Amino acid sequence: MLVILPGELPRRRAIAALALALAVLPSTAFAAAGRRGGGDLSPRLAELAQPSVRSAPPAEQAKALSVAAEGPGSLLREGNRVLVEVRFDHGAAAGVDDLRTAGAKVVDVSARYQTVTVAARASELERLSGVPNVASATEVLTPITSASTCPSGIVLSEGDQQLRAAEARTSVEVDGNGVTVGILSDSFDRATEAADESGPVATHESEDVASGDLPGSGNTCTGQATPVNVLDDTDAKGEDEGRAMAQIVHDLAPGANLAFATAFTSETAFAENIKELAKPSLEGGAGASVIADDVSYFEEPFFQEGPVGVAVKEVTEGGVSYFSSAANNNLINGGRDIASWEAPEYRDSLDCPAAVIALSEALEGAGEPGLNPGHCMDFNPGPGVDRTFQITVSKGATLILDLQWAEPWEAVGADIDAFLLGPGGGVEAESTEDNVFGSKRPFELMAWENETGASANVQLVLNRYSGSTPRLKFALLQNGGGVASTEYESSQGGDVVGPTIFGHNGAEDATSVGAIRYNATEAPEPYSSRGPVTHYFGPVKGATAAESLEPPQVISKPDLTATDCGATTFFASFVGAWRFCGTSAAAPHAAAIAALMLQEEPAATPAQIRLALQESATPIGSSGPCAVGAGLVDAVGALEALLAPGSGSTPACAPPVSGPVVEGGGSEPPPIEADKPVSTPSPPAVALPPFTPNFDAPPSTFFRKHPPHVIRTRRQEATVVFRLGASESGATFACRVDGAPFHGCRTRFVGRFGIGAHVLRVVASDAAGNVDPTPAVFRFRVKQGG
Repeated sequence: MLVILPGELPRRRAIAALALALAVLPSTAFAAAGRRGGGDLSPRLAELAQPSVRSAPPAEQAKALSVAAEGPGSLLREGNRVLVEVRFDHGAAAGVDDLRTAGAKVVDVSARYQTVTVAARASELERLSGVPNVASATEVLTPITSASTCPSGIVLSEGDQQLRAAEARTSVEVDGNGVTVGILSDSFDRATEAADESGPVATHESEDVASGDLPGSGNTCTGQATPVNVLDDTDAKGEDEGRAMAQIVHDLAPGANLAFATAFTSETAFAENIKELAKPSLEGGAGASVIADDVSYFEEPFFQEGPVGVAVKEVTEGGVSYFSSAANNNLINGGRDIASWEAPEYRDSLDCPAAVIALSEALEGAGEPGLNPGHCMDFNPGPGVDRTFQITVSKGATLILDLQWAEPWEAVGADIDAFLLGPGGGVEAESTEDNVFGSKRPFELMAWENETGASANVQLVLNRYSGSTPRLKFALLQNGGGVASTEYESSQGGDVVGPTIFGHNGAEDATSVGAIRYNATEAPEPYSSRGPVTHYFGPVKGATAAESLEPPQVISKPDLTATDCGATTFFASFVGAWRFCGTSAAAPHAAAIAALMLQEEPAATPAQIRLALQESATPIGSSGPCAVGAGLVDAVGALEALLAPGSGSTPACAPPVSGPVVEGGGSEPPPIEADKPVSTPSPPAVALPPFTPNFDAPPSTFFRKHPPHVIRTRRQEATVVFRLGASESGATFACRVDGAPFHGCRTRFVGRFGIGAHVLRVVASDAAGNVDPTPAVFRFRVKQGG
């Protein structure tokens, strides 16, 4: 097959195109048809910009431009606009506003390639060449997906080839027939807006069925008339990530039945829906023998199995092969994985930074319990003392920090609080849950949005309010970006840096799946979370504390790696095609291969399925098991290994080796570097749920702006302004001033406060009615004086 790229039209084809153009439209319309281009416009765009051509019907335009009228090779359009890649000599990001002024709709910005993808009307094309620093503007042609709609629809994930599923369907003659695959995510067919907020969602379930990209009564492919069994689609705010996952499974295992249930109702409801998907259909369930999910709840425990992990174990023991995304939480700086930090015990420095001491005094002055200002964490594993842990947050990014410590749910004896000192040195965020008598969980979550206009250094402070000195760990849950560096980036002196897989994503009975781009061979996605997972306690037991594990259980994670950023019909970011990136896409790719295997060997157990996948996996460059598990899934090899098992040995991920303390290591804060573009995987945020956020758990509340802790006035009272924020868009707020009841308040809260100590508590509620159980608290004092 001859592939013709834009701007590389063979001479004889160009002559034919010119002749055809002259035949279908008045000759004056193509007086310049033979020119190479119009300034910075490609030849085709220069032609399309001509008044006579742009006014012609699309089919005649296609003939004149020597492109297909529709389908692969046609002009990729968005309504009455065409997609154009505008390449800059430099300053692509700065040129975005100029492109919009020229009338173009910006679709994507690639700082790495200095390219901006826009949707432009034909009448606006000539204006693009007048934008400063534009080097070229080239049409985007509809990519090749599949030769026909059967068996897998008009849009086919490239994972079908990368994981050799297409070859397996042909050589072994399997397509997943007789196997039901269950999917858990946000929603299935509820979205009205595209995930990248570019406009209305591109397709719905009915359109996907009609195009062959989902099974259903309108699907014309043989044996694909059974619609997706939707058990629970109650997340009204979802982006239909579950439907995108279903498309992936259908691409690779088009004969499999599909079922869906939301995981965005609560952690425990998520666990119940796992069991509903696995329940036999005669009992009201879906009868799934394979399940895949892509959801993580912040409070899922680091050091033991939580409710979702327990549900995974139960269905696995019942014969279900369970696949979970590894999540998108890895961060790399200088070749090091830096997204988590863990100490073997709480090192008490016997003092605290001045800002924390001042906050404690203000609390006590207001008649409230203070902190424990003589007991802040020492982050330095060596002989020195360091009471702050510096984190460099990128411009405009939101830092999300999940702190946990090694005590079992329902038997928490330590109460540890977290504070964040902003660039100016004051306390700008805090998390002060009553862990012992309130939540009974060793968990604190804190978020801070960098609105300084540049990269910013912030300082984490941990304060032991009460209790013992347990092992503790925090993870930066950034969905692949937003943090440029941290103060302690290497494992030393017993401290461990790097692993971020946690909760049921790292459950012993779940197959945890990392991600590799569909066109990559040598390395996984940099954001794909790293293992291993270490449990110090048995699974949660409801209101009873779990027992300690002696020795602790080290679980090798991830287990496997599969495709991401493959094509879908609507999700999640549009760059020439709708591409679904993140480990959220990798998990259903692996689950689809398991469906092929179960059709071939219906009696295979989950352990046999996983082992065959691991034994047949192919290496990914020099990446080790903590990044890619056993390697890249190979459908053909997995089917062979299932029928003829090997030795049963697979590579294991061990915790990073904690070396000797490097003298001075981490004692000097790293400088702020110049701002660099941060690439966040799609869906954004998302992305991987819920960190973008992607689940319907209670939102987190924080202050976007607040006054100093001491406010001076010459009057008897002062007007004070706060700006409130939450981790979910569209949240509403309730405020409580001093001892008054909570009442509704706006995002810009203005109050008049008299002389003395005051405290403002704020809780956010999302559209589903979920209320943040941990109010954001700001304490301050109004004093008289100039």
